[in-house]
Amino acid sequence: MRDYKIVVLGAGGVGKSSVTVQFVQGVYVESYDPTIEDSYRKQIEIDGRACDLEILDTAGVAQFTAMRELYIKSGKGFLLVYSVTDENSLKELLALREQVLRIKDTDNVPMVLLGNKCDLEEDRVLSIEDGVKVSQDWGLVPFYETSAMYKTNVDEAFIDVVRQIMRKEAAISAEKKQQKEQQKKLQENTKSPIEINGDINKEKVSEATTKTPRAKQSAIDPAKPKSQSKCCTIM
Repeated sequence: MRDYKIVVLGAGGVGKSSVTVQFVQGVYVESYDPTIEDSYRKQIEIDGRACDLEILDTAGVAQFTAMRELYIKSGKGFLLVYSVTDENSLKELLALREQVLRIKDTDNVPMVLLGNKCDLEEDRVLSIEDGVKVSQDWGLVPFYETSAMYKTNVDEAFIDVVRQIMRKEAAISAEKKQQKEQQKKLQENTKSPIEINGDINKEKVSEATTKTPRAKQSAIDPAKPKSQSKCCTIM
């Protein structure tokens, strides 16, 4: 069973904990209690592979930024959550994503964008198009509008980020295998002249060793007629 560490990031009050608990436990947490850090585990089968997910629900407040950096360093995949009822929460994600890319030192980071609270249509201030635009600006990062209350697209979002991690690990493994094969071919092609001459000399010694007993046998067997010795010669 493979372990996958997923980090849930976003501003305070966007519903990170509600989304996480809904995915892990299948229940909706309505009350808001600011999170410092909560860790959850869930075993799930994805594409026929057993996965053990460790999900880290992080704080959304500024005073825990140092802790957030530690979470990002250890995370393999990220859910970036904003609320469709809070325009500023989407703006905060822009800085959070830059922080993830900076700490990971790569643009290839498994990531999903979540617009939560899509069930609150009367309070909505951000449209689906707003989320789509951010997704496009980020290089077509997968985007879902979710409802923690009704579990809308919650499972799909987590499964998506795990699949991204799987694909990335498979690509890294294939690249390492290809590099090993190239190094092996390079070593064979750059074999030194001494090694080549040594192999040739070994072959000559082997041939001489094989022929010598036959020659001796013909020489020390005078009883046999010459005609018989001729018929044993192989051209």
